[in-house]
Amino acid sequence: MKKFITNRFEILSEWISNNLGSPYAFMIACMLVVLWAVSGPLFRFSDTWQLVINTGTTICTFLMVFLLQNTGNRTIEEMHERLRRLELMNRDLLLEIRDLRTGRHNFEDAA
Repeated sequence: MKKFITNRFEILSEWISNNLGSPYAFMIACMLVVLWAVSGPLFRFSDTWQLVINTGTTICTFLMVFLLQNTGNRTIEEMHERLRRLELMNRDLLLEIRDLRTGRHNFEDAA
């Protein structure tokens, strides 16, 4: 069950990251702020009118913190995996170079 929830969360967070990171999402957010500002006179710039934008931005910010943390964790894991692979490739190349040098010295000694 834990793996199922984790996989679903990763899929959802990936989808949200891709969509909220787009220029279209930024334009929609800007339009919502403009719409809210324009509606100010209609609501007489009341406390409730201000509370709407404050509550909305607070909730979005709170949720985005968890989304960004998840995305950052996955990025760090991928980076560590790539570094491990590079380390193994480097080790293999160093062993091949050592073998080539040893083989060359053996060839020179035989000649």
